[in-house]
Amino acid sequence: MTKTIIGIHGLANKPEKPLLEQWWKDSIHEGLKVNCAVDNPNFNFRLVYWADLLYKYPVHQDSNFSFDKLYNDEPYTPAAPGALRSYKESLADKLRSGALGLFGDGADALKEHFGMNALTDWLLDKLLKDLAFYYDNDRKILNRAGSMELARNVLKSELKTAIREEKNQQIMVVAHSMGSIIGYDALRDLGQSDPDIRVSHLVTIGSPLGLPHVRGKIIKERNGGAQVRTPSIIGKSWLNFADKKDPVAMDVHLRNDYDKNANGVQVVDDLVANDYVEPGKPDKHNHHKSYGYLRTPEFSNHLKAFLDQ
Repeated sequence: MTKTIIGIHGLANKPEKPLLEQWWKDSIHEGLKVNCAVDNPNFNFRLVYWADLLYKYPVHQDSNFSFDKLYNDEPYTPAAPGALRSYKESLADKLRSGALGLFGDGADALKEHFGMNALTDWLLDKLLKDLAFYYDNDRKILNRAGSMELARNVLKSELKTAIREEKNQQIMVVAHSMGSIIGYDALRDLGQSDPDIRVSHLVTIGSPLGLPHVRGKIIKERNGGAQVRTPSIIGKSWLNFADKKDPVAMDVHLRNDYDKNANGVQVVDDLVANDYVEPGKPDKHNHHKSYGYLRTPEFSNHLKAFLDQ
């Protein structure tokens, strides 16, 4: 059976779909070659692209217009020699995991007690506009058919369609940043509407699913207060890769937030070192960048195991 990787990108505007899709593939191939000595991996790849549903114009690569706010100064570039290194989790990391779990529960309680929902929504609107847009119950946008529909449903439909079209393949969904929120919601929906479909593996990278506000939204929408869980459609594994310097994945450990599903699949957290450096600026790191996550040794090894199954 053919192995298929379905990627879904994250926050903010992006380059045009063919270029972004190629850069994701280049990053994945680079990681497999450097970390696993795999030169010609055999898999299908498709990118779920939703930036054009929220942005009228994509970012561009024309350096003659580098002053333009739509100029993309963070393209895919190969990592420097020796940059792709496995992350060694320390005792401090493990202690931090427990502290963040307590922080998450405490933040939820404080928010409920002091009525902080409005403040949190305001911060989301200012700092993560795409996410605020996604959770706006009054926001409608054009879907692919040209009809106005609730924005959240339009974005979820993009991934649902891709999975349904690949349902006869072995599927790994790789979701970056806000794409992991869209992905989680879409997979939960599919588990109810299409119970015969299975996704073998879910991989989240740079995910904000551990943020108290995000988890609170999921709890409210899904079951009104019960603990949330791994989507039932996931058959084998959910791995969450996060760099502890990634500001979007502030809670790098999701295991204490999401229960296992009926298949016994529970999220496994793995800290990684995202190597991405902005081209020409060796001191400017972006620990949230998808390309850096997609070529970490940990991700490459997991992907190779999937391809070898």
